[in-house]
Amino acid sequence: MALEIELRGARVRYGPLEALHGVDLPIPAGAMTVLLGRNGSGRSSALHAMAGVVPLTAGRVLWHGGAVHAREITALDTYRRSRLGVALLPSEQAVFPSLSVAENLAVTGRLGGGTDAGIALFPELARLLPRTAGTLSGGEQRMVALARVLTSPARLLLLDEFALGLAEEVTARVHATLAELVRAGRTVVLAEQTLPDGAVWDLAYELRRGDLVAARERDLSGA
Repeated sequence: MALEIELRGARVRYGPLEALHGVDLPIPAGAMTVLLGRNGSGRSSALHAMAGVVPLTAGRVLWHGGAVHAREITALDTYRRSRLGVALLPSEQAVFPSLSVAENLAVTGRLGGGTDAGIALFPELARLLPRTAGTLSGGEQRMVALARVLTSPARLLLLDEFALGLAEEVTARVHATLAELVRAGRTVVLAEQTLPDGAVWDLAYELRRGDLVAARERDLSGA
């Protein structure tokens, strides 16, 4: 199985609290992996560790990028990981609040996304282009942030509870888009409390209080 990225013995600490306790987490390339767990389980910390948002206090982050030989990127910052092809949608503060919607969408324009691609995915944003992103509702901000991530050229998409504030129809549209991206060879990791309806996932990990407690592959037999 080719891997995209991997946490080995990963420990993350916030002051006196250790959020990940030496977790091994291999993420297969070209697949959708779901990290399951309640709030405080460590799933967000795992995403942030892969993206370089939080440093490891122990362990390693290995970047495979679908290749045979891995590269250690534990010391790489978020910017350099994004240049490798890692894109993160955090659960909070996912837009540039002082910029307009159009400016937020244009951030990825030079890299293959941009305003037109974002509007094609979320037509609801067309009328909001002049608005300052920080004045939008939670669901509207979520669409702006998702448009940036989903239209980027990143090969690894890390999405933390992306459906927060979204209408059911919009959530279904995002799931369909993610399935298309996976079929095209992208790698998607979702952090969710439960397995999301409508997601065609390949592998699910369950985290509990910073430990990996279960792993499950999707049953392809249809049973």
